[in-house]
Amino acid sequence: MTSHDALEIERKYDVTEATPLPELHTISGVRRVDQPVEHTLEAVYFDTDDLTLAANHITLRRRTGGDDAGWHLKLPQSGDTRRELHEPLGVDRHRVPEALLRRVRVHLRDRALTPVVRLHTRRIVRGLRGDSGQVLAVFCDDHVTSERLVPASAAESWREWEMELVEGGATVLDAAESLFAAAGIRRSPSASKLARSLGDRLPPQRATPQWITDRKTAAHALLSYLDEHVHALIAQDPLVREGGPDAVHDLRIAIRRLRSALATYRLLIDPDVAARLRAELQWLGAALGTSRDIQVINARLDTLVGDEAPALVLGPVRNRIDDQLGEDFAAARHRGLEALDSTRYFDLLDAFDALLASPPLTDLAGRSAERVIPRLIERESRRLRRAARAVRAVTDAGRRAVALHEVRKSAKRLRYAAELARSVRRKPADRLAAAAENLQTILGDHQDSVVARDTLLRLSTQAYLQGENGFSYGRLHAIEEQRAAAAEAQFRKAWKQFPTGLAKD
Repeated sequence: MTSHDALEIERKYDVTEATPLPELHTISGVRRVDQPVEHTLEAVYFDTDDLTLAANHITLRRRTGGDDAGWHLKLPQSGDTRRELHEPLGVDRHRVPEALLRRVRVHLRDRALTPVVRLHTRRIVRGLRGDSGQVLAVFCDDHVTSERLVPASAAESWREWEMELVEGGATVLDAAESLFAAAGIRRSPSASKLARSLGDRLPPQRATPQWITDRKTAAHALLSYLDEHVHALIAQDPLVREGGPDAVHDLRIAIRRLRSALATYRLLIDPDVAARLRAELQWLGAALGTSRDIQVINARLDTLVGDEAPALVLGPVRNRIDDQLGEDFAAARHRGLEALDSTRYFDLLDAFDALLASPPLTDLAGRSAERVIPRLIERESRRLRRAARAVRAVTDAGRRAVALHEVRKSAKRLRYAAELARSVRRKPADRLAAAAENLQTILGDHQDSVVARDTLLRLSTQAYLQGENGFSYGRLHAIEEQRAAAAEAQFRKAWKQFPTGLAKD
């Protein structure tokens, strides 16, 4: 079996050994039922000692027999749907393929995997075909014997049916379910064979923290926002490891939102906890963000070179840009992946789990969000105004670029603070967040110009030392200076129209 990734849509039903087979040919849309094919399946399920994967509704197994032998990782999606990833069996039956580990490392962290359940299944499969002979779904009649290996040995046998879609739609599953229901057959209460095998050892649903029910408090507003973006970070982690497009960018945005919220709303939780989390998020953002920054500058410079008349590009300018920044990117990505595999990162994830499960809230957090949040937003607005005033006092070009970058960082923080405030005052919060994002975008272009010019200076020096012509680098540097000046003019115009705060409409 080769590697592949697909959606699995199926439903399970509990039946007894005496339950007769349904008349599958009567299911709406089914024109023919294939002859039965029997398979003997042996599967070993892997998890941590505390069943971390099961707690997150994830299953990882190595299965032999049948037509899809190999390693299978099933990830929850929604309803009857799960994402299933397959990898070949390999030689070592205890060595989980790295491609699958990358998908779940954010849950496993530094915990080891071990066999937790062994299953023997006698499966009888029947294909259900439609008008054109296509396989709409497969019906599996499974006779299962399970052996739970940890935390305490136990054995169980049962029979169940599975209906899995192939080329049919959900109406096929619904029609089958109606047929089964008419015979008194109901859906299995267990989401998977693993869940049934674990029985009372299956980790219980996490207790609902008090802050979730206190909907009108500042604590609810803050912790809901943190919970949303911790989940965003967790969702992006495997995509970053896989090198997915924009994954680093999206993960870094989650980091920034978390860090900004902990800064703006730091008076709502224990200050030491907030400070530690912010510091660790800053480290993580720096470790991951460099590779993304290099990509942005590489694309920017490639566009600049591409816009130039060929006669003005003297020497291997584009090759030098791509080769050098390509090397820089590879080194930065390696450092970022090392950070994602570090104990320090896993400790940060554990710290957020602890914060959301039992937050160390201050008395202020228990007060009305309507009263508390606008005051904290105003603190961020004042911070941005101070940064903007500081720009006017600077004449030196280098120091002015630094001052404008500080305005950008303050605008970014205000933007994320205003996003959180949508639960309190949606329209003014949306207006303030949009204005702050506009400033962030304008000054982001300015900062990219600063970095691009520094990069061009470095590349021109390398070119000179190799005996190449430096004319084009100087020309591109001048174009970037013009772009920076234009961005600063845009900032001044946008700043004149910037809203004063989170006032009600």
